[in-house]
Amino acid sequence: MKTRILIAEPSQVIVEGLKAILGKPTRFSLLSPVPNLDDIESHITALKPDIVIANPTLAHDAGAMLQSQGVKTAALLYQYVEPWRLNTFDLVLDIRQSAGTIVEHLVQLAERNPEQDGPRKITNYDLTKRETAVLIEVARGLTNKEIAEKMNVSVHTVISHRKNIMHKTGIKSVAGLTVYAMLNNLIEE
Repeated sequence: MKTRILIAEPSQVIVEGLKAILGKPTRFSLLSPVPNLDDIESHITALKPDIVIANPTLAHDAGAMLQSQGVKTAALLYQYVEPWRLNTFDLVLDIRQSAGTIVEHLVQLAERNPEQDGPRKITNYDLTKRETAVLIEVARGLTNKEIAEKMNVSVHTVISHRKNIMHKTGIKSVAGLTVYAMLNNLIEE
């Protein structure tokens, strides 16, 4: 049985990109997209989607409102969004993720049983545990040398981890990595 996906997004470019990515696997059935959340309840009632992919900035509490309709929710990020807006979504997808990663995470969400699996997890580009640890320290403002001393590794190793993090996330600045760490609840605001 195909997973029925409804996209709530005002940008036609983003919608077409998602259609191109999600239209390939036979696992998904894409429903007619809606540009806003004004009448999303009637669309959910009529179309009965399994997952709604929504722009989290469309409403103050978009995730909670969508979940109250009994559907699984995925926030689609392509700009900075305050972390509190993401807390009520089941999944957070980032436009910089590969097509395969987006599909994989949506498949996992479709198969997920919230009662058994517990709270949602924000996707994090498949960073290793060490890369995540380095990212946290970078976000806290530590230098490469300070991170190396704290983790008992060489400065060269820290630099390698930072290069890997930047490659995987596509984020090149410390400020951007800090925002990424905050969005993924790796550090407190």
